[in-house]
Amino acid sequence: MLSPFVLALPWLILPAFAFWRLSRSTYLRDEPDAPPDDAPLVSVICPARNEERHIAEFVRAALATTYPHSELIIVDDHSTDGTGDLARAAGAGDTRLTVIVPPPLPDGWFGKQWACQAGAQVATGEILLFTDADTRHAPDLITRSVHWMRRRGSDLLSVAGTQELASFWERVVQPTIFGVLFSTFGGTEAVSRATHPRGKIGNGQCFLVRRDTYDALDGHVAVRHFVAEDLMIAQQWCTAGKQVHLVAGLDQLSTRMYGSLREIVEGWSKNVWAGGRYVFPGHPVVRGVLRALMPFSALPVLVPFVLMMLGALGVVSPAWGTFGMAAYVASALWTLPTMWVLRIPLWYGLLHPLGALVATWIFTRAAWRGDQVRWKEREYRAA
Repeated sequence: MLSPFVLALPWLILPAFAFWRLSRSTYLRDEPDAPPDDAPLVSVICPARNEERHIAEFVRAALATTYPHSELIIVDDHSTDGTGDLARAAGAGDTRLTVIVPPPLPDGWFGKQWACQAGAQVATGEILLFTDADTRHAPDLITRSVHWMRRRGSDLLSVAGTQELASFWERVVQPTIFGVLFSTFGGTEAVSRATHPRGKIGNGQCFLVRRDTYDALDGHVAVRHFVAEDLMIAQQWCTAGKQVHLVAGLDQLSTRMYGSLREIVEGWSKNVWAGGRYVFPGHPVVRGVLRALMPFSALPVLVPFVLMMLGALGVVSPAWGTFGMAAYVASALWTLPTMWVLRIPLWYGLLHPLGALVATWIFTRAAWRGDQVRWKEREYRAA
């Protein structure tokens, strides 16, 4: 048998390669914080359905922008919790704020896309910024983003911000999911420079688009029946020859995606297969195999920990126990950059097998449900 430490090398080398790709990123902080003299009007559009927990703070933060030429459109998507009233109260007296209610959701549409499209129809800006109610915008977000778009000639610019992880389960599970995303797409420049549509990704938490391009490519109408509308817009626009870019705005944008284990499981179960399958080759056989393998994708993290425990109990040979320990330690070391980026205590890296176990349940659930999606009290069938 090969040395246990030699067998453990893939658990050291592969994460090292993934984080090398991640390091090739650009940042909004490198752009000027003073707005251009000819600042174009930016329309900030936020679809909101039952967002009473977030909407007031979101509105106050968005209206605190130092960008001189903006409007804020809240699309109250038939909320039952007073979201619209809370938004109006938070922005009372500010003429930049508009709150609208879209027509009833038609067949064949996801709710978020319908709300975004409704917001775009009343927006008057040259640039549309689509964002979520659970995000928090720094005052310089729009200014630096506009500079970045102009410098790179962007038709679509997604901003990847800081993920706020407050609870135990957020800090255990979310790094595992984001580690999968980092490994798949690499850093922001890997996405920005990709020439194949499957190398593109959009971040629906915050992305800015040129209004003329949005209208020419049918906006959210073109992605109305896809669960991951941000991903599909990025891929479709790349196919159309448009400039699709990603930038890190860790100091300009923050998001609290989910607040509990239940929300984490529900949220990612919605996205990881029904939306994420479009980053893989489109042949039905290939996608069928990948769907069948999804529940086992966390095994490379779980197996070393299990072998280490079994070795400590004397159930397996010392060689296998040593391999498990070496692979576990290597994996734990390579969680440290993710923990640092996510700004949580580094010791959570020791719990990465627990995160992988929950991720296994999420992937299994997503693979079982397939195209059936439930979100915000609505049932959908993804395209």
